[in-house]
Amino acid sequence: MIGLGAVALAFWPSMAPLEARTAMPQDDNVRDEFRSQMIMPLALGADSGRRMGPTAKVIPLASAPERPQISMLATLAPGDSFASMLRRAGVSSGDIGQVSALVGQAMPLAEIEPGTQIDIVLGRRAEEGVPRPLDTLKFRARFDLELEVARQGVAEGASTGGMLALQKNVIRVDDTPLRVRGFVGASLYRSMRAAGVPASAVQDYIKALDNQINMDREVASTDEFDIVIAYRRAATGERQAGKLLYAGLERDRKPRTQLMRWGDEGRFFEASGVGEQRNGLVAPVPGQISSRFGMRRHPILGYRRMHSGMDFRARRGTPIVAVTDGTVSSAGRAGGCGIAVKLKHGGNLSTRYCHMSRMSVQRGQQVRRGQVIGYVGSTGLSTGPHLHYEMYRGGKAINPASVKFVTRAQLSGAELADFRRQLSKLKEVEVGAALQDLTPLNNEAEEPLREIEKIDLAARTAE
Repeated sequence: MIGLGAVALAFWPSMAPLEARTAMPQDDNVRDEFRSQMIMPLALGADSGRRMGPTAKVIPLASAPERPQISMLATLAPGDSFASMLRRAGVSSGDIGQVSALVGQAMPLAEIEPGTQIDIVLGRRAEEGVPRPLDTLKFRARFDLELEVARQGVAEGASTGGMLALQKNVIRVDDTPLRVRGFVGASLYRSMRAAGVPASAVQDYIKALDNQINMDREVASTDEFDIVIAYRRAATGERQAGKLLYAGLERDRKPRTQLMRWGDEGRFFEASGVGEQRNGLVAPVPGQISSRFGMRRHPILGYRRMHSGMDFRARRGTPIVAVTDGTVSSAGRAGGCGIAVKLKHGGNLSTRYCHMSRMSVQRGQQVRRGQVIGYVGSTGLSTGPHLHYEMYRGGKAINPASVKFVTRAQLSGAELADFRRQLSKLKEVEVGAALQDLTPLNNEAEEPLREIEKIDLAARTAE
């Protein structure tokens, strides 16, 4: 052990400081050669690839030559103007005014959507220190229109001259809606996405049907979804999906739910031929509200206590309807509530209708939105015919006024005829027809329709 310890001490390293090597050679030529081999970002001094250091025979230029043209891709940012975008790209003020005048005749500049990408090519300067002239500018103004501004009549070898001209390329567009059908399967969302339905359309479909049926309980895996969305395809290959037009659900090849978007407000109506608007909760009776949710003095008991609902003024025998789809959880006498019906809805929501003269449903029965469940009366602790309406969420009473009612709308006359005509047109759309390539109009190669408009800007300036 003593011998091993002595050997270990004999090899003990020296504690004297070590001299570090110079990080960069001092000779210029060696340093340049060394830098060309460094692996580090260009911003920190590295060179791209191997290069040799300059010798004494290298004569530096007084000024570096400019490229004859500069091509760039500019993007119109939200809240930005067309002129500001061109100015930042290096377009001269004179060319900006000419381009704005040309493009403004084809379409309002304010209608150019943010995010539009514009190809810009700037030419050779006439002299040092002046802006480059605009050679060409091209962008997709709309889905069916492409605009191109180019300088015409430039003499060979000249750096300037010629006038700017606008060329409108009208692109043929097909507006056939996209119709997709398929089975619900284990997940409605995943099945529709796998069938090629855009995510936004799937969300609109589920939201529309959720106001009509209980999506958790009333949709089976063997049901078939039928969806039609607005769709546009251009002859140049671009495709654009729009809003949801029709939402249907079928079971055993029989429609269970059919909703079609209709009107300026874009509401969904029942597409079963009656054109009934089904969005939101309907009022249980058409009467006015006589007492609201909150603390009040009871008209019979004579002391203040919580009024856990709202009272509707209505005549005896007025039909009471379900505000939305649900299941009858209780029906019969309920103490001071008199003859009452309680409905259980989706989303942990339930409603109760009190003081009925008689009921028209029984416990366990499924009811639809707007279905008559009873008639106004004055049973229980009541001073006269009216409806006491309560709403519960998770078993706790909430203010029914927090959920707005909508008027139950139904189409009729000419509007109903137009509704049915539009429905028939949508149902005739073939599944997947809009996904096919847009064929040419004739045997010739597919080319956009061209319309060239030239404006003598010199004459306009003189005026």
